[in-house]
Amino acid sequence: MQNDLKDFIPEKAYDQVVNLLNYDHLVVKIKKERKTRHGDYKQLPNGKHQITVNSNLNSFRFLITLVHEIAHFEAYNKFGKAIKPHGIEWKHTFQRLMLPFLNPHIFPSELLPLLAKHFKNPKASSDTDVPLAYALKQYDEPNDKSFIFELPLHQTFKIYNGRVFRKGLKRRTRYECVELKTGKIYLFNANVEVDLIDN
Repeated sequence: MQNDLKDFIPEKAYDQVVNLLNYDHLVVKIKKERKTRHGDYKQLPNGKHQITVNSNLNSFRFLITLVHEIAHFEAYNKFGKAIKPHGIEWKHTFQRLMLPFLNPHIFPSELLPLLAKHFKNPKASSDTDVPLAYALKQYDEPNDKSFIFELPLHQTFKIYNGRVFRKGLKRRTRYECVELKTGKIYLFNANVEVDLIDN
């Protein structure tokens, strides 16, 4: 499995990642894209510990996701299962594990200030850190999708599961969008990728 990782993470991060995985005896599986999460960690019925990461992530997001999940394992291992999944114990563990990777040999220089800011208080998902998420998406394969923040007011759009919405006003950091079928209002992060529909 470790050899397969070479195709998914920055080259200069490989040795550090392998050392982390070997130390923790973790199994990593690479999965097809899951829309609701980039990765996860769980203990298997046989007692082994498994991490899964989506195969469609660019190398920088893949590395962040992988270390995020390793931090879950280490935090539970050290502090017990009663801790909050993304509580202070996980945050400190994630910061400690991620720090050696935050250098210009691994990440592009334009990402480093955003990563440094993010890791002062890491969130449950880097997607909620809009500037960082947007910067990371610049390294994805090109596609014909648009970000919600780029759309004009009242633009109609479709999300990954086919549901259709109309963009509304911004409420602090997220946008109110009306689902056309139900009339219900949903809040969307600014950096969600959607397909435009002609109004």
